[in-house]
Amino acid sequence: MANDASTVFDLVILGGGSGGYAAALRASQLGLDVALIEKDKVGGTCLHYGCIPTKALLHAGEVADSARESAGFGVKATFEGIDMPAVHKYKDGVISGLYKGLQGLIASRKITYVEGEGRLSSPTSVDVNGQRYEGRHVLLATGSVPKSIPGLEIDGNRIINSDHALKLDRVPQSVVILGGGVIGCEFASAWKSFGAEVTIVEGLPHLVPAEDENSSKLLERAFRKRGIKFSLGSFFEKAEYTDNGVKVSLANGKEYEAELLLVAIGRGPVSQGLGYEEAGVNMDRGYVLVDEYCRTNVPTVSAVGDLIPTLQLAHVGFAEGILVAERLAGMDVVPIDYDGVPRVTYSHPEVASVGLTEARAKEIHGADKVVTLKYNLGGNGKSKILKTQGEIKLVQVRDGAVVGVHMVGDRMGEQVGEAQLVYNWEALPAEVAQLLHAHPTQNEALGEAHLALAGKPLHSHD
Repeated sequence: MANDASTVFDLVILGGGSGGYAAALRASQLGLDVALIEKDKVGGTCLHYGCIPTKALLHAGEVADSARESAGFGVKATFEGIDMPAVHKYKDGVISGLYKGLQGLIASRKITYVEGEGRLSSPTSVDVNGQRYEGRHVLLATGSVPKSIPGLEIDGNRIINSDHALKLDRVPQSVVILGGGVIGCEFASAWKSFGAEVTIVEGLPHLVPAEDENSSKLLERAFRKRGIKFSLGSFFEKAEYTDNGVKVSLANGKEYEAELLLVAIGRGPVSQGLGYEEAGVNMDRGYVLVDEYCRTNVPTVSAVGDLIPTLQLAHVGFAEGILVAERLAGMDVVPIDYDGVPRVTYSHPEVASVGLTEARAKEIHGADKVVTLKYNLGGNGKSKILKTQGEIKLVQVRDGAVVGVHMVGDRMGEQVGEAQLVYNWEALPAEVAQLLHAHPTQNEALGEAHLALAGKPLHSHD
């Protein structure tokens, strides 16, 4: 194969999702000559099949709920139903606008953009469309796809994954969702807002099991109030077609029937058949193994995003891509503290967190060294106006920094930015308590929680 570039690129990137395109933009900004290879559309899963479309559906659901509940705010409105073609038009319009903007950015940075399915052909080259692209360094950023369970066939008909769910032309009457993590809870929330009957099946003891247990319990309470059903602590055994839908059987003998089964048990790396192992790259269960600087064992190859066993979040891949670009440009870079990454489940209510859970903090620092405080949003004026309920929980090392912030309530995802600063700057409660928070805002609740943890509570009590 012939190299179609006149010179060897400084960086060849395989995959144009959050990690890949962020690396391309930053590397180009730093003066590197970049080739970006993508088999589908730049923006990857996040823009086209994940973060953006799911949040558009969730917002449409929020509008539907607002219409149903308008009388509680003294507004006379009627809810006439969900027009799914119109919802998709709205969703796709959001995606299209962002996609065009991203395409313009790539073009403006003079990045060589190649459409096609690439394969790592050596530690310094990628083959695509019959051409070979040579690079001084190669970045693997091929992302992930929805996972299934061995023996469970996702047919796109009655048994679907998140990709199918985003294109569904109707609101299903009933759905069983296999998996109570972020993806499962977000679809459960959106579909319930659209009017579907929803049951979540989660094998672990709680919904959003990666979150602090208190947050999980608050979400479960809120879902019960909304009429979202769930089964916890028993694993999936089998699914079979019925006359009208699907029957799901669990290991504990319980059975659930619905029109659809959504398999939302997470995402697996896209790495098979792409030449990684042949080039000598160390792998584990399909993931590419890297160090804290996203370097593989092959000196000329790095990897980022869902392809590596770090948090599967778009903003994580984005940060990893920037880290690699800056490292290759000779800058001093700092490894990512993955505990310090903000995490949000955009359900109704939202679950947002950064830092350590109470359980993890006790493992690290000792149970006697960990202090927690819960601040109920019932004491927050803006939350009362919005008619949302929830809580902010702080985890502190005794007489030291706040090491965890865990929030449940509508719009809490918008508050996690300050929480991220609290954790990453190792702030003491008294330091945060000195900051003025605008009134009335939900952000004020974060300040009030730290006031209470600093020993001077105002709008809170035991």
